[in-house]
Amino acid sequence: MTKVLINEKLVDEQEANVPYNDRGYVFGDGIYEYVRIYDNHIFTARPHFERLLRSAKEIGLDLKYSVEGLIELVQELINANGIVNGGVYIQVTRGAAPRDHAFPTPSVEANVMAFTKNYGRPYKELEEGINAVTTEDIRWLRCDIKSLNLLGNVLAKELAVKYNAKEAIQHRGDIVTEGSSSNVYAIKDGEIYTHPVNNYILNGITRKVIKHIAEEQNIPFNEETFTLDFLKNADEVIVSSTSIEVMPVVKLNGESVGDGKVGAITKKLQEGFTRYIDTVSGEFQENGQKI
Repeated sequence: MTKVLINEKLVDEQEANVPYNDRGYVFGDGIYEYVRIYDNHIFTARPHFERLLRSAKEIGLDLKYSVEGLIELVQELINANGIVNGGVYIQVTRGAAPRDHAFPTPSVEANVMAFTKNYGRPYKELEEGINAVTTEDIRWLRCDIKSLNLLGNVLAKELAVKYNAKEAIQHRGDIVTEGSSSNVYAIKDGEIYTHPVNNYILNGITRKVIKHIAEEQNIPFNEETFTLDFLKNADEVIVSSTSIEVMPVVKLNGESVGDGKVGAITKKLQEGFTRYIDTVSGEFQENGQKI
């Protein structure tokens, strides 16, 4: 029987529920993370849960857990469900309270929920690439917070599905931001370009890994804005996330990217990413700290 984590308790999925007045359900008042599992290990666990705690702080949500405590909870869930390769979704809401836009007074206990998913790496798509479309970025202005407010992302992803694409690459005016569920990179003349870390994008954990791999291989990694025209004329385009890893985009709005094949820089980054998966913890040094 599949187990779900509800506030530190593992329950059968049929018994998993949240109150009707939970603020995540009523207002989208909460945050989440999604972490990858390779060979029963949580890949880059620490930065994921550090980001969860940061998101909680940014919305004034009192989350009484440490990174280590969250990792322990999630690992217990992984072990209970026997997940070898897959992922874990963890969500935290401000809790259950009578419906009122303002925070509950007095405050209530946050609700924590997590569930697992069993799946392998997307080898076929990594090797062949995917199609993507572009669309206006209509999301709120705090995309750096991994919140439950994902309607803009949902609409963008549905647009991609409508046009038989796997991802929608968003832009504010002429400036490319990120995908509906990914970070975006344009590669031109051997250099990588990606939107700088600010409130317009989520600083992806896979993005951090890619940046490290690029630096390790002496591939210029430019964190600066670029236009739709620059994206459309790139030699290679990549989208990345916890679930899709380093994913090449070979068609954009029905037109081939570069020569329509997975490029050399993309392959180097994919090879570097696989090396990190093959380590026990998926850790590396960033600014002198393990990630």
